[in-house]
Amino acid sequence: MRVSVIGAGGWGTAFARLLAKNGHAVTLWARDRATAEKIDRNRVNDKYLPGVALPREGLEITSSLPAALEPETVVLAVPSFAVPDIMSSIGPIVSTPKVYINLAKGLDHASRATMSELIEKAVDARAIFTLSGPCHAEEVGRDMPTAVVLAGRDLCLGKDLQRAIGTARFRVYLSEDIRGVELCAAVKNVIALATGISDGLGYGDNTRGALITRGLAEMARFAGAFGAVKETLFGLAGLGDLVATCTSDHSRNRSVGVRIGQGERLSEILATMSMVVEGVYATKIVRSMAAEAEVEMPITDAVYRILYDDAAPLPLVDEIMTREPKQERVQ
Repeated sequence: MRVSVIGAGGWGTAFARLLAKNGHAVTLWARDRATAEKIDRNRVNDKYLPGVALPREGLEITSSLPAALEPETVVLAVPSFAVPDIMSSIGPIVSTPKVYINLAKGLDHASRATMSELIEKAVDARAIFTLSGPCHAEEVGRDMPTAVVLAGRDLCLGKDLQRAIGTARFRVYLSEDIRGVELCAAVKNVIALATGISDGLGYGDNTRGALITRGLAEMARFAGAFGAVKETLFGLAGLGDLVATCTSDHSRNRSVGVRIGQGERLSEILATMSMVVEGVYATKIVRSMAAEAEVEMPITDAVYRILYDDAAPLPLVDEIMTREPKQERVQ
């Protein structure tokens, strides 16, 4: 299979490496020419995936978008906020329908659309898929066992992609619930911020476990209100990714939450980071959508107040934990 990966961040680089080592002809696109040349020369992405050697066979690195769009299959590995811009650049270049695989985990701030919906509006696609689940680039790049879900409407083509992408260390499951997968991917980043804040305040495993569990309930209510199926919520894109993102040191969302809990301001934290923290964007969108749909999401609301209203974290975590007792329900 000939495939291009648009975006040379950590996840894009790790995914391009995975495909190349699986025998495919891969073109990895970096926006900056100097960056592309450096990665091509050194065969390592020092900025986003340090210490991971990239194969010389089967992997071409370029900064030319037209050259990167020659393959029939295009993987989009840019942050969610950058998807509208990259699709506006891709649209005029491509002349035939292609297969698109989205890796971004977020929602569009302007339209509240999922990434697959943005792609569908921008190009005449043969098929659109989203790949999600607990898949930190740092671990995939080092061939640690990983399982993900590939969601799309064309399951016949999905099976071909499943076989093409999957390896002994990278197991791919299929789903038709692409919208549910994408909604879960957005919400889990918000909950990861909350668990990070709790960790930063010095709270322990009990609090983290409670936040993850009740965060899953929020995810279920939110995604269910917008059409997700239950299997998605309790699968890799839902529960699986939620647990990984809320507990891992690789998680940028959790790490930012930790720093907020320790007393740093969001603006100061983001000024020190070169990588995108998707939960910061998702919190605004998810909270707004939940309010309009009358979906109760106290953890998301608390994270919003901490991020954007300068609310003190400690009283809000205590507020969540001391809410009026209720009968436990997931949905």
